[in-house]
Amino acid sequence: MGQASSRNRKTAAIGCTATTRRRPRSSGVTRDQILTLAILAGTIALFLSNRVRYDLVGLLGLTAAVAAGIVPSDHAFSGFANPVLALIAAALIISAAIGQSGAVEILMRWLKPLLARKGLQVGVLVACVALLSAFMKNVGALAIFLPVAFQVARRSNRSPSEFLMPLAFASLLGGSVTLIGTSPNMLISSVRQQLLGTPFQMFDFTPVGAGIAVFGVLFLAIGWRLIPRGRRNRAAEPAFSIEDYTSELRVREGSVYIGRTVGDVEDLSGGAVSVTAIIRNESQRFVPSGRWPLHPDDVLVVEAEPQAIEQFARDGDLEVVGGEEPPSAEPAEGKTKVKESRPAAESGRSSTLAVVEAVVAPGSELIGQSATDLRLRERFGVNVLAISRRGRRARTRLRRTRFQLGDVIVLQAYENTIYETLASLGCLPLAERQLKLGRPRQLGLPLLILAAAMIASGLELVPVAIAFVVAALAIAVLRLLPPGQVYDVVEWPVLIMIGAMIPVGEAVAQTGTADLIAAGISHVGAMLPAYAVLVLILGVTMLVTPVLHHAPAVLVMGPIAASLAQKLGYNVDPFLMAVSVGAGSDFLSPIGHQSNTLVLGPGGYRFGDYWRLGLPLSLLVIGLGVPLILIFWPLH
Repeated sequence: MGQASSRNRKTAAIGCTATTRRRPRSSGVTRDQILTLAILAGTIALFLSNRVRYDLVGLLGLTAAVAAGIVPSDHAFSGFANPVLALIAAALIISAAIGQSGAVEILMRWLKPLLARKGLQVGVLVACVALLSAFMKNVGALAIFLPVAFQVARRSNRSPSEFLMPLAFASLLGGSVTLIGTSPNMLISSVRQQLLGTPFQMFDFTPVGAGIAVFGVLFLAIGWRLIPRGRRNRAAEPAFSIEDYTSELRVREGSVYIGRTVGDVEDLSGGAVSVTAIIRNESQRFVPSGRWPLHPDDVLVVEAEPQAIEQFARDGDLEVVGGEEPPSAEPAEGKTKVKESRPAAESGRSSTLAVVEAVVAPGSELIGQSATDLRLRERFGVNVLAISRRGRRARTRLRRTRFQLGDVIVLQAYENTIYETLASLGCLPLAERQLKLGRPRQLGLPLLILAAAMIASGLELVPVAIAFVVAALAIAVLRLLPPGQVYDVVEWPVLIMIGAMIPVGEAVAQTGTADLIAAGISHVGAMLPAYAVLVLILGVTMLVTPVLHHAPAVLVMGPIAASLAQKLGYNVDPFLMAVSVGAGSDFLSPIGHQSNTLVLGPGGYRFGDYWRLGLPLSLLVIGLGVPLILIFWPLH
C-alpha cells in the first residue's frame, strides 16, 4: 500500500471534516445523542421484527431523524445523490446481461468432469460463485448459479440445501475482493471519502479479501456437511411441475452433429436431451436407434427443458424450427372465433423478439386446433417453439399438433404485443424464467463491456460509478437485455433503504453519537493490544450486521470505527477495513444480506441453520482477516 503515508497524514483531517458539521457538545450526553440512539434502537427493532419491509424501515428512520431535528430537512434526501446507488443499480444490470449471455453455461460445460464427482460438486460451484462475485454484484453472481445448483442437485439426487447456503456465503466471500463486489465495500469507500476526502480504490480490498476468500472457499468445500441435510421447502415448490418440452431442431449444413449418431449427441448433452424422432424430407418420421447417423436438413424432435434445448441447439449449430422472425399480423379473415391481434403497423410493434411460456387455459379457442389450422404466424405474428404435455408424447409435427387444455407452450413474438396476443388466444403466461430458446445470443459482448468498465475503473481513468453506469447504458442501448428487464433487475427497495439510511448514518457522526459509542468501546480498547481492538471492531460489526442489514451497519459502524481509531491514535484505514470485512461477512442469519435471504426459502432452512455453518466461518474470517489487515494496512 504505497499510499499509506499519505493516508496517515490525512487522518488528522477527520476532526476538521467532522467538526465543520457537528453540533457543539456538552460534557454529558446531549439531547441529539439521546434522540439518535433512540432512532437507531427503533430502527433496529423494526429490522428485527421483519414486519415492515426494510426500505420502509429506512424511510421511517429518516423521517424520524428529520422530525427530531438531527438531520436537517434540506439534507434529508442527500443520500439519494450518493454515487453508490448508481453503482449498485448498474452492477445488477450488467450481472443480468451476463447471466443471459450463455457464458455461465459454457463455463459449466468446461467444469462438467468435476461436477460428475459428488465430493467435488459443492467445492466447484462455491469457487465459481466466489470468483464471479469478485467482479459482479454478489447477489447477481449467486442468482446466476442458483439454477445450476438445482440442476446438479437434481441429477445427483441430493438436496438443494447442501448447495444453496454455501453458495450464498461464497458470494459474500468473493464480493469482499474488489470495490464493486459487495455493497459494504462500496459504502465504506464513501465513508472514507467523507472522512479523508478520497475513497478506496478498486483493488484496495484485494490483499485482505482474496486471502479470506481462498481459505473460506476451502472451508465451505468441506464444511457444507454441517448443514442439516434433506431440508426442503414444500411451500416453495410449484403447484404443478412442467414436464420436458417437445421441440424441433433442424440440422444445418456445417453442423458439428452431422455424421454423429443419435447416441453420441445425446451423450454430448449430458443426458439432458432425448431425441425421440427424426423427420426427413419434411414428411418421413422415424423413431431412431442410438446408432442412427444425422444428416443435413434432418429435423430432430427432442424432449428436454427449454434451457437444455437451447444449449443443445447452440452446441450443434441447430436451427429452432419456427424460430424465425414472425411476419406482421394480418387483419382478421374468415369466421374463426379467435380474436385477432392488431396489425403490427397499428400496434407500434418494436423489432425486439420475446419468448414466453404460457398454459392453455379453459375456454381457449386453441383447444382442438393446431398452429397450422389457426395460421398463428400469419394472423397473430407468433411462433410456437415448443410444447409440453403431461403424460403424452406428440406423434405429429409441432405445427400440426392440436392443442389441449393444460398444454404448456413456448411462444415467440414481438415484445410489445406478446401479452395482448396471449390474452386473445386464451392463454395464461407463466412466471418468466428468462427463456432464451429462439432468441439471438450475444455471448461475448456483455463480457467485453464488463471488461472495459473494469479496466477503465481499475486504471482510474474514470470513477467506478461512471464506468459501470456507462456499461449499463451500453447494455440497454444494444438491447443485450430486453428493455422491460433493465429496470426489473434493479433492486429498488435496497437502493431506497441505502439512500434513506445514509443521512441517518451521517447524523451518528455529526451529533457526536459515534464518539459517544466509540468512547465506550475505547475504554475497553485502551486495555487491549492493537490487534485485539481490530478483533473487537470486526466482531461487533459482524454481530450488528444481521440486526441492521449490511448497508446501515457500515453507515453506523464506519464513523464509530474512525472515531475510535482517532481516539487511540491509530490510522483510520485498518479500522474501516475491519468494518467492511465484518459487514461483508454476514454468515449468522438470513436477514442481514440479500444473498442469505435469497436461499432461505428454496433451501428450506431455519434461522438457526445459518449458525451451524456461519459461526465457524465467521471465526475463520476473524482469525485470517485481522492479521491480513495489520500486514497490508498498518496502524501507524
